[in-house]
Amino acid sequence: MTAYRNLISSIAWNLALLTLGAFIFAVGVTTFAIPQGLIMGGFSGVGLLLYYLTDLFSPGIWYFLVNLPVMLAGWLIVSRRFIFYSLYGMLILSVALDTVVIPLAVTDPFLAILAGGTIMGFGAGISLHSLGSMGGVDIIAIVLNQKLGMRIGTVSLVFNFLLFSLSFGILELEPILYSLALTFIIAQVMDYVLSMFNQRKLVLIISERSEEIAVLVRERLQRGATFLNGSGAYTGRAKKILLTVVNPYQLKRLEEIAFKADEDAFMITENTFNVLGRGFSKRKVY
Repeated sequence: MTAYRNLISSIAWNLALLTLGAFIFAVGVTTFAIPQGLIMGGFSGVGLLLYYLTDLFSPGIWYFLVNLPVMLAGWLIVSRRFIFYSLYGMLILSVALDTVVIPLAVTDPFLAILAGGTIMGFGAGISLHSLGSMGGVDIIAIVLNQKLGMRIGTVSLVFNFLLFSLSFGILELEPILYSLALTFIIAQVMDYVLSMFNQRKLVLIISERSEEIAVLVRERLQRGATFLNGSGAYTGRAKKILLTVVNPYQLKRLEEIAFKADEDAFMITENTFNVLGRGFSKRKVY
């Protein structure tokens, strides 16, 4: 466990995640989004919109200018390490967008949206497993995630929805609508990739033999458990409610343990997307 934690906090590992994520993201952009003329979300879209509205600077200069206050906020609120990693992610993504081209003859815009959104969301999710980001709205999303617990994909989706709403009347309607669909798919896939390694099952077991079940959980699943004090609403009898958290592949084994010990047991299962502590994920500190 110590070796694993040292690995995920190492510079080489985080740079590798940012590099891989940026190149996968770039494949989605250059292969599916750009050939269909889709509008990019995030801060690149903000730069493009400001360019259309003001005609003062190029989209690239606007992108740099709108990133400055966000970078400063990330420096002050998150950490300098996070900003340095994010600067690297921005640089690698810029290089990847200019160098990665996989020509595929996809003429159907809906297929392009599905394929491009899936690939881009996968790449963004990989990069956000690092201690940095690829810049832009990702920095805002991580700040809000750290301070308010908001899901990163949801922040990105809301930001881009507002951006595209401001684009009505300035840009053509159909590309905006296609881009909204693309943004939705990216956000959903990104959230899935971010949670796929942390997803756990929280289980409550109500049984007359909860202490016996707890022993079996410790011995056979090597998982801890907690007793919650409760009482039956009808009988008024005191009960010990067993609470435990397991991996998805352990759920069926837990079910067998519980119902073999007590066929009248009552078992409640909930999905959890972030379990921190011994035996599970380590708290991520940017």
